[in-house]
Amino acid sequence: MSVDREELLSMAADLLTRRPTSSMDEIAKAAGISRATLHRHFAGRDALIRALENLGLRRLEAAVDAARPEEGDAAEAVRRIVAEAEPVAGFLAFLVTENQLFEPGDTHEGWARIDDRFAALFRRGQEEGTFRIDLTAAWLTEALYALISASAWAVQDGKVAGRDAVRMTAELLLGGARRSTEQ
Repeated sequence: MSVDREELLSMAADLLTRRPTSSMDEIAKAAGISRATLHRHFAGRDALIRALENLGLRRLEAAVDAARPEEGDAAEAVRRIVAEAEPVAGFLAFLVTENQLFEPGDTHEGWARIDDRFAALFRRGQEEGTFRIDLTAAWLTEALYALISASAWAVQDGKVAGRDAVRMTAELLLGGARRSTEQ
């Protein structure tokens, strides 16, 4: 039986999004293949995670492209990013957690590209007077990742309704990022 690598990665991503500690045996079983077949595609969990990182970053980058963060009002651009990222939020949450396992400085260039786009959006919002200037663009970028990830976990755990997650995520970030007019 021939297994399409992209399809295999999608199945692994689906499982690991729901059950991040799944073993290689469990991943193979969920994909309907043997562990040996899985190992022919990926030498081990680290190789699988790196391949998933590539897939996830492609999906996240496509969501960011669709959100057009360089256009329009900065706060609205943040809302668009959160909305476009929602379908990959669980996958992003998994990747953000797994990414902590790798050595510092061993960051995929895809993360850097997305980080740069988010930071540019936050800097633009700061320059326009929309976002607080006492919070760095890098910190706001990390907060955006964290809130999107937390949203996915909250929906998965049934703590937040899926239909409310995008609005709640965007508004919490923006409520904390917005510059107060009372100072």
